[in-house]
Formats: sequence, structure tokens, C-alpha cells
Amino acid sequence: MTFLPHVLAAPCAVAGGSAAAAAGGASDAFTAALAKGPLYAALAALAGGFLVSLTPCVYPMVAITVSVFGGRQTKSRWEGALLSAFFVLGIVAMFVPLGVAAGLTGSMFGSVLQSKWVVVAISLLFLAMAASMFGAFELALPAALTNRLATVGGLGYKGAFALGMVCGLIASPCTGPVLTGILTFIAKSQSASLGAGAMAAFALGLGAPFFVVGAFAVQLPKSGRWMVHVKSLLGIVLVIVALYFLGSVFPLLTRYASPTALFLGITGAVVVVGLALGAVHRDFAEPGPGNRFAKGAGIALVTIGGFLLVVGAIKPTRTLAWEHELEQARAKALREQRPLLVDFTATWCGACKELDKLTFSEPRVATEAGRFVAVKVDATNSDDPKVEAAMEQFKVVGLPTVVVHDSTGQEAVRCTDFVAADPFLDAIKTVN
Repeated sequence: MTFLPHVLAAPCAVAGGSAAAAAGGASDAFTAALAKGPLYAALAALAGGFLVSLTPCVYPMVAITVSVFGGRQTKSRWEGALLSAFFVLGIVAMFVPLGVAAGLTGSMFGSVLQSKWVVVAISLLFLAMAASMFGAFELALPAALTNRLATVGGLGYKGAFALGMVCGLIASPCTGPVLTGILTFIAKSQSASLGAGAMAAFALGLGAPFFVVGAFAVQLPKSGRWMVHVKSLLGIVLVIVALYFLGSVFPLLTRYASPTALFLGITGAVVVVGLALGAVHRDFAEPGPGNRFAKGAGIALVTIGGFLLVVGAIKPTRTLAWEHELEQARAKALREQRPLLVDFTATWCGACKELDKLTFSEPRVATEAGRFVAVKVDATNSDDPKVEAAMEQFKVVGLPTVVVHDSTGQEAVRCTDFVAADPFLDAIKTVN
């Protein structure tokens, strides 16, 4: 599951006005494009929360709602639904502050991510969590603490709310692997509102089975092997995310990925073979070395194939002819009296990749930007004195940042977030 940075504000500012004003009628389309990002992020978080609710350390707790909010404890179906809603709101209240905190500290998190060793450490954490999903070890709170927390609450709306918060805490060992990945991407978005929305969606997905059972006294399927399949699926996603992070600091891992149909078809076939071998439906706990080998081989094929499939899908098919020496590019632009386009980027920056994939590679943008001297500044290594000097000179405080100078060397446009092709095109058309 992947969250790309979006904020609900104009990401490009034109000297003396906004890009939206310069773009005229394009502003509505640009607003719609911005709205698409958080919505898809929320849907992914919702799905992640629901999948977590089906894991062995969360699913059995659904029975709590039967005993607390079931028909024997409430006077009507409406009361059961209301109690269940307060229970789910307790879960939401448990997780939303995490998203807000991650969004508010995003700039600090982005700076930390400029160290490749921090990225490696996060990737190793994801791999360890994936191993727990595959059954290498169990994540669980101490039994005494779990039992004590389970006594909190009681009947009534306040009790239901408190019990929801407690159940969110008890479920945290199984939510941890997925939650860590979501919080990581929220932090990179530097948006408290996106963090709150994503965490609320995650909590609603997690609480959905609780609400259905408590409100309607639904008979759930019995626990069984299918829950192991869910854990395997989550583990595979975590490994792919870990590889994606490693690929951002070790380009060799992504060098040979391609957006061509042939490459995507081959990697898709590798994923299918891995699934057929038993990446999801087999269990390492089953006896027999053949079973464990098939499971391990299947996981390896699905994770490697899935990782390359994702990388290939997001690689731009075409892009601008970028220069990579800032001072030389500035001198060339002034000498030839051409406008200058400077893109500050980093390997860990999701929105930077989105700009490459969706904006700079768009044929009309590439054609219009052909009259610019275009230069990329790789800010992945913030300790590089040249990078520090360039960011200070251009007053860059976060990534992505795209600065456009006119032919006289004066700043004309500045973009500080992802911007779609049409509004970006309209903005740079105004630059002489």
C-alpha cells in the first residue's frame, strides 16, 4: 500500500499571484486532481485496517462485541448499533492522534530519511514485521496486561468508547506492521489533515467487523486457515514495501525495471507463479520440507516480482533532458537568455517520483519545457555541501520543490508539492 504527498493548497505560486489564477479555467481540474490523492490514500488505509481485523490476534476479539453489545445486553437493535458505533469511535480516537503527530513531524521525518542508514533500519523493521506475519515469532502484549486492559469499560456509551480504545491497544501488535508503513508515508506527506484522515480510515476498517457483529449480532465465520492466509498476504506487502525503501537508496535494485509491457508482463507472471507455489495458501507450520520450500520460494517470487512490477509501473516512459550541474545550468540559461527550471528531488520523495511519472513526462509539458534549461538537484544526501548551498540559495525548505526562473534570472514560479500536468503547463507558459 503506497501514500503520495498531497496538500489541499495551491502547490505552485507564480511571482505576483498563484498558478491557479494564471491557469484560469484549469483550477477546477487541478482541485479535482488534488482531491484524488487523499481519497485513494484513505481507501488504502481503510482496506489495510480491515485486513488487519482478520488476523488471528484481532479477529477473536470480535466476540467481545457479541457479549457487550449483543441482543442479550441491549433493549433494541438501535441501541446495539449505537453502542457499537461508540466502540468504533473509541478505536478511531486511539489511532487518529498517531496520524496527526506523524503529519506534524513530517518535515523532521523527511530530513531523517535523507540518511540511507535510517532507510535501511526502517526496511529491516518492515522485514522483521513481515517475518512475524509468516510465523517466525509472535507479536503480543503480555497476557497479564491484556487481561487487565480487557476489564476496562463496562456497559454504557462511555464504557463502549473506552473499551474501543482498549481493544485498539490490545490489537496493536497485529496492527503494528501495517500501521508502521502507513505512518511512514503520512510523515513524508507532512500533512496533519491527511494523517488524521488516513488513521481514521484505518481505524474504521479495523472496527468494521466489530460494528457489524455488535449492531446486528451477525454470526462470523469460524477461525481457521484463512486467517493465516491474511497474515501471509500482509507479510508479502511488508516485504515489498521494505524493498521499495531499499530501492530508494540503492538504485541498483531498480536499475533494470522498465515500464514496458513486456517487463510488466514478465514480472506479473512471476507473481502468479509464486502464488501458485503457495506464497499465500501454504503455511510454514505444516509438516514436510517440501511444503516449507514451496512456501519460501513462492514468497520470494511474489515479493521480488511484485516489487519490480511496482517500480516498473511508476517509472516514467519519457522525461525531459535534465542537466545535473546547477551552476553550469544557471550560467547556460543566462548566457543563452533562456528560462531555467530547477527540480529539487530525492530518492525517498514519493511526490518527486510522481512529478517525474505524471507531469514532467507528459508530452505537452516536455515540449513546452524544451525551451527551458532544466536541471535536477539530487538532495538525497543532505550532508553534501553543494546540496546544502543550493537549497539555501534557492530557499528550499522541503521536497519536492520546483523553482522556475525567467530568462532574466528572476524567480517566476515555485512549486512545493505535486502538481498535475495541466496546471503546471499553464504556469510555465507564463514564463518568458
